[in-house]
Amino acid sequence: MQNLGLSESTIDVCNLDMDNFIKTLSSIKERELRPELIGPIITHYASKWLPELSDEGPERSHSGLEEARPESATASWVKKKFFIETIIGILPPEKDSVPCDFLLRLLRIASMVQAEPAYQADLENRVSWQLDRASLKDLIIPSFSYTCTTLLDFDLILRLVKKFVNTEAVRSRAAVTKVAKLVDCYLAEAAADSHLRLSEFVALASILPGHARATDDGLYRAVDTYLKAHPGLSKQDRKTLCSLIDTKKLSQEASFHASQNERLPVRAVIQVLLSEQTKLDKHIIDWSRSLSRAPSPIGLDVSARSFSKRETMSFHQIETIRRLKEDVLRLQSQCMAMEKQIEKLLEKKKSYGFSWKKLGIQVFKGNRIGEVEGEDIGLLTPLEMKGRFVRGRAPNRRKSMS
Repeated sequence: MQNLGLSESTIDVCNLDMDNFIKTLSSIKERELRPELIGPIITHYASKWLPELSDEGPERSHSGLEEARPESATASWVKKKFFIETIIGILPPEKDSVPCDFLLRLLRIASMVQAEPAYQADLENRVSWQLDRASLKDLIIPSFSYTCTTLLDFDLILRLVKKFVNTEAVRSRAAVTKVAKLVDCYLAEAAADSHLRLSEFVALASILPGHARATDDGLYRAVDTYLKAHPGLSKQDRKTLCSLIDTKKLSQEASFHASQNERLPVRAVIQVLLSEQTKLDKHIIDWSRSLSRAPSPIGLDVSARSFSKRETMSFHQIETIRRLKEDVLRLQSQCMAMEKQIEKLLEKKKSYGFSWKKLGIQVFKGNRIGEVEGEDIGLLTPLEMKGRFVRGRAPNRRKSMS
């Protein structure tokens, strides 16, 4: 601290008394020192007086407020709130003067002690300026509101990302990509909360532009975690969740997991499989073009030369695709045959006729209605027909057992 222009007496005062520490910082700011010098002073001494602001955390730090004379819980709370608001008030206005992790820890305590909304809004603006430098550990801020049902302060992170998108849209693509990865990791952590509403999850997941994510593996992990924690989601809600994922941006590992994920809707699984097939077809086309352009070794044709490992794998992939297509065609033919059988069964059920043979009456085939055993009976009288039938019938005699 002496390198920053502070005397030993000033350093001693900052270490012993919080009020003098605040007065000293205010006087330092009035000297119009460079912001990059004021920021380290604030972070160093503020962490001494409030252990929650330290990188080591309260378990390894000793608070100057706690080492002072014992006070009631209310007095300690009011004093901590005054200290936080004072620190926020003397922060340099420059964007990079104070590290982002320190600002997030300051924002956590400001939310806990319920600092004035103006101070919290100022902190949120400062954090949003350099949100791409934040870490997931510092973003895990619990909710201190009695009206909030979730464990984490999800609305706070949503406001930070909104401000980042609105104010830093012209920033480099690398910064937007870092924030997208950070958001996906945060969503995966927050999705495990069963009280997190679907609208909140969708709002944070869809707030970033489409080009922000180079891959959607992190978003798929967050969606899968949300489906695990919310098994009672309706079919439409699951479709809404899966519509956030661009299946073209999934890696091979994520696509393989999604194709076997029973929590996903069938339509989403089909989209994943189609995307993988499109990628594989494109890979085969590119490989075929490169193979056709590559000159063959002297004295050897293409079929005779030895293939590399990559080419051999491509051959295996082509063979796998061919087999899959054959399986699909076979299944389609089987389904068509089953449909025809089902239609025949349904037609039989609709007919209410019965068989005359079951009643012991002979059925006349074709147009031979007037013929019996090759004889014409069309001109016979009923009595003659009866006698003919009686004479032609074998007598029913009881068989002797002797």
